[in-house]
Amino acid sequence: MKTIGRKDKIDLPEFQLFEIDAKIDTGAYGNALHCHHTKIEKRNGVDTLSFQILDPDHPDYEGQVFYTSKFSEKSVKSSNGELEHRFLIKTEIVLFGETTEIEFSLTDRSNMRNPILLGRTFLSGNYLVDVQLKNLSFKKKPIS
Repeated sequence: MKTIGRKDKIDLPEFQLFEIDAKIDTGAYGNALHCHHTKIEKRNGVDTLSFQILDPDHPDYEGQVFYTSKFSEKSVKSSNGELEHRFLIKTEIVLFGETTEIEFSLTDRSNMRNPILLGRTFLSGNYLVDVQLKNLSFKKKPIS
């Protein structure tokens, strides 16, 4: 297993987002991605989820709208203990130079320090968390 710190930087190649801050949270069951303007619309007769990632004040915010027909919906218990209705999407992340498929619930994390949260479903069996450390995968990236 790899050691990961309390925070790290991940890439989301499908969305052309790189070195995005992620909080490593062993207290959270699932993974969360900060999104806004999520809605289901018909595109070519197919239910399609549209959404935007990050906030306009984030340096990597492009204002781009993303679309996927590969989504589901679920009730999730939020950090404050309330049930929230969320959309779930699958995408790939790159961490420690390895590409892995991951499921994110889309939620408003604008009041949080990090736009991404990685929980136990992703960490279990793959990572040991050392809360005294951070950005271990980022530090190991090769210099181009």
